[in-house]
Amino acid sequence: MADQHHQVVIIGGGSGGISVAARLKKAQIADVALIEPSDAHYYQPLWTLVGGGRAKAPDSARPMASVIPAGVTWIKDAATAIAPEAHTVTTAGGKTIGYDRLVVAAGIQLDWDAIPGLPEAIGKGGVSSNYRYDLAPITWQNVEKTKSGNAIFHMPPNPIKCAGAPQKIAYLACDYWREQGVLGNINPIMVLPTPAMFGIKVWSDVLVQVAAGYGIDVRLNSVISEMDPDRGTVTIKNNETGESETVEYSFAHMTPPQSAPDWLKNSPLADPDSPFGYVGVNKHTLQHNVYPDVFALGDCTTTPNSKTGAAIRKQAPVLVENLVASMKGSVGAGSYDGYASCPITTSRKKMLLCEFDYDFNLKPSLPVVDQKKEFTDYNMLKKVGLPNLYWNFMLKGRA
Repeated sequence: MADQHHQVVIIGGGSGGISVAARLKKAQIADVALIEPSDAHYYQPLWTLVGGGRAKAPDSARPMASVIPAGVTWIKDAATAIAPEAHTVTTAGGKTIGYDRLVVAAGIQLDWDAIPGLPEAIGKGGVSSNYRYDLAPITWQNVEKTKSGNAIFHMPPNPIKCAGAPQKIAYLACDYWREQGVLGNINPIMVLPTPAMFGIKVWSDVLVQVAAGYGIDVRLNSVISEMDPDRGTVTIKNNETGESETVEYSFAHMTPPQSAPDWLKNSPLADPDSPFGYVGVNKHTLQHNVYPDVFALGDCTTTPNSKTGAAIRKQAPVLVENLVASMKGSVGAGSYDGYASCPITTSRKKMLLCEFDYDFNLKPSLPVVDQKKEFTDYNMLKKVGLPNLYWNFMLKGRA
């Protein structure tokens, strides 16, 4: 028997979970509970700017209690198992939570140990990552200290959140080094697993020019297969040729491989065809493929969109519409088209705004911006506009 029962239980207090909770309360769903162990909520896109010296880490954090919508029951615990046949969630504290409908917004796991040597290297010796709150300030410290040598910027081969972030920090760092007059002494190397700089040609072509302008050595179809922090080297493997090269580094920004949280991988909700353990949902309705009382959104799902906060902003209203309809015994009309947005900072003053859907159609939301070119209103949008949209509209179910 469950220790407590709720109409809707949400797993995860990130952008997906909070946005859905807010919209469910607006839809007059009386009994909503949210399972989340953390004390703080983070606006993670700001960490790129922290690593690039353009923002401070504390500006990305707010108390979790301040963002959970009024009337939502906060279960300050971590989910560890789901029994969809029994309609229950088990927590790390030993509680069993019953539900009528379940929303999984559990986020994504950073798999540091998937690259040999990375756990030992991270956070010291010039190695850092903007994918963690405590490490992003170290990235900026490393940028400031680097005056010469090889600077590595790495992206892993599997799906990751904010896939543009590994490139963003490269451009921010190179722009700073150029301003300081040391870029000529630094050899930036960008290691990308993809055959192009971006999956859509119009933006890939722009980024090729941006990288060339900084003198970045772009290694396409390549991965870092190993790090040796004692020697200060990375092994770069070209997946096309099979050849590997060992390169010394003075600076390395590492993006860890990512996957669904381990407990979710091992749950009945995980898609058996997903090598990363993601929750199997219909890519348009966000309803589980096997269990109709379960919905999911965000980074932990099999939806083949770019894993971004902007995607969640479009997924949340679709999920809530379809979930509420199911509670009333009908079928919701909500349909998610794969929209994602990736604002790629190409310097400390410019950015490229990439918005697209499942079919790689361009989906511009700012008609005054020519999205096929860099634009200079970067500071207003990236540092002011998007955070304001996040905190004051998206998390409150208003956007």
